Amino acid sequence: MSSISSGNSNYNKPTVTHESIRDEEGVNKKLQENSNGVSYDEALLKPNFNDSSSMDVEDKGDNGESANVLGQYTTKQVMEMGRHFAKKYDLPNEDDMFGRAAALARNPNEFDRMDFLSEDERMACWDEIHKPWSSMTKKLMQIICASALSAAVQGMDETVINGAMLFYPAVLGLGAGTKRDNWILGLVNGAPYLCCAGFSCWTTDWLNNRLGRKNVIFVTCLISAISCFLQGFGPTGVSGWHYLFAMRLVLGLGLGPKSATTNVYLAECASKQIRGSVTMMWQLNTALGIMWGYVFSLIFYRVPARGIGGGLNWRLMLGSAMIPAVLVLFQIPYCPESPRWLMGKNRYKEAFEATTQIRPHRILACRDIFYQHILMMEEESLSLPFMTRLKEMVTVRRNRNGLIASCICAFMQQFCGINVIAYYSSSIFLAGGFSEISSLCASLGFGLINFFFCFPAFLMIDKYGRRFLLLQTFPWLSLFLLIAGFAFWIPNDQARIGVVTMGIYVFSAIYSFSCGPVPFIVAAESANLASRSLNSSIFTVVLWGFNFILSVTWPTMRVAMKEQGAFGFYAFWNLAGWFMVYFLLPETKQLTLEELDEVFDVPLRTRIKHEFLELWPNFQTTILRRRNVKRQPPLGPQKRMALRSEGWNEKPETEFVENAD
Repeated sequence: MSSISSGNSNYNKPTVTHESIRDEEGVNKKLQENSNGVSYDEALLKPNFNDSSSMDVEDKGDNGESANVLGQYTTKQVMEMGRHFAKKYDLPNEDDMFGRAAALARNPNEFDRMDFLSEDERMACWDEIHKPWSSMTKKLMQIICASALSAAVQGMDETVINGAMLFYPAVLGLGAGTKRDNWILGLVNGAPYLCCAGFSCWTTDWLNNRLGRKNVIFVTCLISAISCFLQGFGPTGVSGWHYLFAMRLVLGLGLGPKSATTNVYLAECASKQIRGSVTMMWQLNTALGIMWGYVFSLIFYRVPARGIGGGLNWRLMLGSAMIPAVLVLFQIPYCPESPRWLMGKNRYKEAFEATTQIRPHRILACRDIFYQHILMMEEESLSLPFMTRLKEMVTVRRNRNGLIASCICAFMQQFCGINVIAYYSSSIFLAGGFSEISSLCASLGFGLINFFFCFPAFLMIDKYGRRFLLLQTFPWLSLFLLIAGFAFWIPNDQARIGVVTMGIYVFSAIYSFSCGPVPFIVAAESANLASRSLNSSIFTVVLWGFNFILSVTWPTMRVAMKEQGAFGFYAFWNLAGWFMVYFLLPETKQLTLEELDEVFDVPLRTRIKHEFLELWPNFQTTILRRRNVKRQPPLGPQKRMALRSEGWNEKPETEFVENAD
C-alpha cells in the first residue's frame, strides 16, 4: 500500500469538484449550442463525437492499444454522461459520485492520476486490482457459495447412481445382463441428461427472462431436491425402473436450466479480475459433488433393508443427492439479483442497490453500473425476439464462431471419456478384479483426485490460457485411457488392478485442471452481451446431449467392445479433440469483451489456414525446442476502433433547455 501513497504526488493535490469541471471551458454553453433539439435526459448520454479532444480520448491497455468504448470522449464529457445517467434513472449522486465514477470507467487503470478521487476511493481501486480476493464483499462470497454449490447436485447424482448400480438392477428386474437390460440401465442412468438436452435447457432463455438469474437457480434446485428425494421411494420389479426413470427425467428439469444459468450469474456478478476463477467454481463444485457422492455411497453401503422391499441402501444413496440442493435453497434467496439482468428490465434502482452489495466500494459500484449501461446501449440486438437471436447465432459470423468454440468444448468435455468413469467406475473396477466394497473405495479415490486436482487450474487458467491447457493435455488423456483399457489384458489380478487404477487416476488428475474447467469458461467468454444466455443454453444442450449418449451407450459398448475397445474409442476422440481445438478454438485469456468480438469475428477459413501454416513452427518450438523460429503475424485483435451505436446520434423531438444560473 505504501508504494501507492508515496509514489504519486497527486495524492496531496486538492480534489477537483464537479462544479469546476462543469464550468471549465464553458462546457454547458457548448453543449447547449450543439444540442440541436436533443432532450435533457439524453443530451450528455449521447454527446457529439466531434467534440472529443485528441489529447484526452485514449485508454491504453497493456499492449498500448485502445480498449475502452468511452475512450473516444473527453473526461468532461464522460463525467457529464455519468451525472445525467444518475438523473435519468433517479440514482443517488451525492458528492458527484456518478460523474467521478464515469471518469474512472473511462480509464480504470489510471485511478492514481485522478485528483477528483479521494484517497479512500483510490485505495479501493488499488485493492480491486492487486487484492481482488481479499477485497471481495460478503454478498459476493455468498453468491459464489450458493450458486456454485448448485453444481454439486449434478456431481452427486453422477456418482450416487454409480454406487446404487451395484444393487438396484437386480431389484428392478434388470440384473440378467441381457442386451435389453443393458440398454435400459443406460437409459435410466442418462434420463436426466436426456431431459436436459431434449427439453429443459431450451427453456433457459425464457425462464431467465421471466424469473431472473437467482430465482431460476432457486426453482431448479427445488425441483432437484424433490426429485432426488422421491427417487428412493419407488416400487420393485418392472414398475420400479419405470418409476425411477420418470423421477430422473424430472431431475433433468432442474439440472438443465441451472447449469446454463449459474455461470452467467457468476460472470455477471464477479469483477473482471477474478471472473475466470469465479466461473471455475462450477466445475470445482461439480467435482466436490462427485467426491461426496462416493462418500455417501460408502456410508450407506452396509445399511440393512429394515423391512423395506428391495433394500434401503441404494435408496438412501439416490436420495442423498438432494443435500446440496437443500443447502442452496437456504442461501440463494438472500443473494442479490444480477445487476445486469435488472438493468435489462429497466430496474436501475434495484440494480444499483445490488451492485453496491457486491462491490467493495461505492465508487466501484457506480463505475460498473454506468459502464454496463454504456455497453448495453452499444449492443443493438438485446431486444430482438428469441427466434431472431437464435437465427443470428448461425448467420452472424461472430456469434457462429463463438458458438462453434463453445460446442467443441462441450462435446470434448463428454467424449474425452470422463463421465464413463464417473457413472460406471464401480462396475469398471469390479470388472478389473476388485470386490464390491473395494470398487467403491477405489471410486472414492477417483472422486478425491478429481476434486483436488481442480485447484491447480486456478493458477494456470489465466497464466497459460484455455487453449494452451487443452492442447497440452489431450494427448496425455488419450495415452492414459489406452493404458487403463489395455491393462484389462493383463492376466495377473494384482498387476491388472494396479495398472487399471493408475491409468484411471492419472487420467482424472489431468482432466481436472484442463478439460474439466475450461469448457464452462470458454462458453462464458465466447458470447457477446446479447447472445450470452442463448449461447449458454445451446452449450448445455450439447453438453447434456452427449452426456446422455455416453451414459446410455456404455453398458452395451462394454459388452460389444470389451473395456479395451471402449476405452480405445474415447482415446481416439481425445486425439480428434486436439485437432478441433487447434484449428477452431482461439485463445481467450486476458482479452476484453470488445477484443473477443474481434477474435471471434475472424473467418474460420482464415483461422484454419493460419494455424495450418503454424504447425511446423509450433513443432519446432514445442518438440525440437528451437528458438527464434519465424512465425506469422498473430490473428489477435488489432487496434480497436471505438464503438459507435447509431442510437447515440438520434435526435428526439423534445427541446433541450437549460437554465444558465
